[in-house]
Amino acid sequence: MRNACLSMVYTLAKADPRVVFVGSDLGPSVLSEMKREFPNRFFMEGVSEQHIVGFAAGLAIEGFIPYVNTIATFITRRCFEQVALDLCLHNLPVRLIGNGGGLVYAPLGPTHLAIEDMAIMRALPNMTIVSPSDADEMSRFMERSIDIAGPVYIRLGKGGDPIVSREDTGFEVGKSISLRSGCDILMVSTGVMTSRALVAAEILDRRGISCGVLHMHTVKPLDHRGLSEHAIAAGLVVTIEEHTLPGGFGSAVLESLSDNLGQQMPPVERLGIPDTFAAHYGSQDAILESYNLQPEAIAEAVAEAFTTN
Repeated sequence: MRNACLSMVYTLAKADPRVVFVGSDLGPSVLSEMKREFPNRFFMEGVSEQHIVGFAAGLAIEGFIPYVNTIATFITRRCFEQVALDLCLHNLPVRLIGNGGGLVYAPLGPTHLAIEDMAIMRALPNMTIVSPSDADEMSRFMERSIDIAGPVYIRLGKGGDPIVSREDTGFEVGKSISLRSGCDILMVSTGVMTSRALVAAEILDRRGISCGVLHMHTVKPLDHRGLSEHAIAAGLVVTIEEHTLPGGFGSAVLESLSDNLGQQMPPVERLGIPDTFAAHYGSQDAILESYNLQPEAIAEAVAEAFTTN
């Protein structure tokens, strides 16, 4: 996913002279071809994340479309004031590429785990938040990213995730995609958790529980109409996210259903990371396992919620 995203920056730069890349101490091999071909539109600014957001804001004011890439925790926690005041307040077309959203940097511990990044970005007016499921979907999004008005936060997985998106479903910012139909439960997911939701749905199907899977690659603006149309027919809605539960994707779904369905809203169960910092180091999969966010555990939690609701 990371390679797909960055290679698309280069592709966009070849087609549009407004596209600029700004990185933060990412290593000499990152977009080396773009650096050679467009040296005046490639900037590697070192460990100075607050500076690169302000720098990108200045470039955007001058008519460029900067793509800013650094570790997700640094571009959200460390740069919050610059993102809020330099980008969102002025509604500037800067694309923030958050490398390693969620638990990707699990070997480095809580300082590098971007588990509250969507809540941070979701609170900001004018901010668009996109969390594709795989590399193919990332490429489809990047093709459209240049035309989005205002700032965008792009949540990157680590790469190598299974391809579950399909070209025939298309990609439109702010529109959800139904990847599986079902009559008992609607699982609503975003990012790389969609692949795990699909496996969990297959497990539940073998147990006689029919699960639909609605993939929401755009966390903000949320597809309120699509969500409501799928949810109202379900006996239970389950949200799945690689993010802390307070203020995250599940919270956005709850708010949307409450605002749009009111008393017609089905029961909602949220699966995600508890309101705590990680206590262990390890791999992304191992930490997901500890939080019961792998397919078998997801299926078990969904089945339990289904029987109690």
